[in-house]
Amino acid sequence: MTSASPNARGPLDGVKVVDLATLFAGPLAAAFLGDFGADVIKVEHPVKPDPSRGHGPAKDGVGLWWKVLGRNKRTVTLNLSDPDGAALLRRLLADADVLVENFRPGTLERWGLGPAELHAVNPRLVITRISGFGQVGPYARRPGFGTLAEAMSGFAAATGEPDGPPTLPPFGLADSVTALAAAYAVMLALRARDATGAGQVVDLAIIEPIMAMLGPQITWYDQLGYIQPRLGNRSNNNAPRNTYRCADGRWVAVSTSAQSIAERVLTLVGRPELVAEPWFATGSGRAAHADELDAAVSAWVAQRDRDEVVAAFEAAQAAVAPVYDVRDILADPQYAALGTVRSVPDEELGEVRMQNVPFRLTETPGEIRHAGRRHGQDTDAVFGALGLSAEELDSLRERGVL
Repeated sequence: MTSASPNARGPLDGVKVVDLATLFAGPLAAAFLGDFGADVIKVEHPVKPDPSRGHGPAKDGVGLWWKVLGRNKRTVTLNLSDPDGAALLRRLLADADVLVENFRPGTLERWGLGPAELHAVNPRLVITRISGFGQVGPYARRPGFGTLAEAMSGFAAATGEPDGPPTLPPFGLADSVTALAAAYAVMLALRARDATGAGQVVDLAIIEPIMAMLGPQITWYDQLGYIQPRLGNRSNNNAPRNTYRCADGRWVAVSTSAQSIAERVLTLVGRPELVAEPWFATGSGRAAHADELDAAVSAWVAQRDRDEVVAAFEAAQAAVAPVYDVRDILADPQYAALGTVRSVPDEELGEVRMQNVPFRLTETPGEIRHAGRRHGQDTDAVFGALGLSAEELDSLRERGVL
């Protein structure tokens, strides 16, 4: 594999990733690879940068979402629809290991940058294609976003209160799940390349990974005709399982997936007679009596402040968690012990806190080396390393190629 940035480290040191994607799923997948040492080169249009730079709150005109999504990446500008831009991308990919793109199917082919052309340049390239609906099928060329995947996957239909509307998450859930799946698929393709010497195409439709996370809904319907209903915070597999309001106005969540935990919870809240009921012996039996169990837990919790509730559950070895917002997360000692949040150096903001790499390896840990960089900040360095002179770079920039 090719040499990576001199600052790269980790198990993917030496892997070169070219990130053409915009918004969330593709760029986040590339960021996950960069967290573990890959040299990620983010390619953006010269005058239309990744829209995530303008999403959400900004500080002094600096988009904060981009600081997270663009972490550990070098940034260049390139107009791929220009033939000179396409030719320059082919040069950039000649020694790359991974390409990540999320153009609508057919777009790269129209620019002469489809898999056949790119594999002719670099047969070892892993081409990761992320789209709303995949590269084939009647919907392939439709514009697709995570919201549509959350709707079409069955997630929204099963989320929300029983008498309420289907509910969408207030963040990029489908995109984030897709990003994890894409990073996993890339690693599988690189592992296969170790054996065969050949790259391949990863075709990832955003509508699919989130569906894989929704459990056995298709098998339930196939075998029983069962369609999972909206249950709010409840479960049809066990009870009590809900959020409960404490005396101080804060909330806790309770889970009783294990029978022993359910018994401890009802004993703790002063209703041991319910444990003796025949229906209490199974999760489905308890779910059928969720109203009664919720009332018991809710009445007990409502008389106590959140910290008292959490302490009592912990003493009883029953499962509870406070419902946090971001202020609670930053103050929590467990997250501090894990290093879940870290301060990252940044040229524009000085330092910015964000979520750390989402898991820990004892021997080859990942690291966020820097937050997202300015639009096109590394253009001259990256393309200069391909042999372009300062005069050539200036000429390409004047013509709108860079």
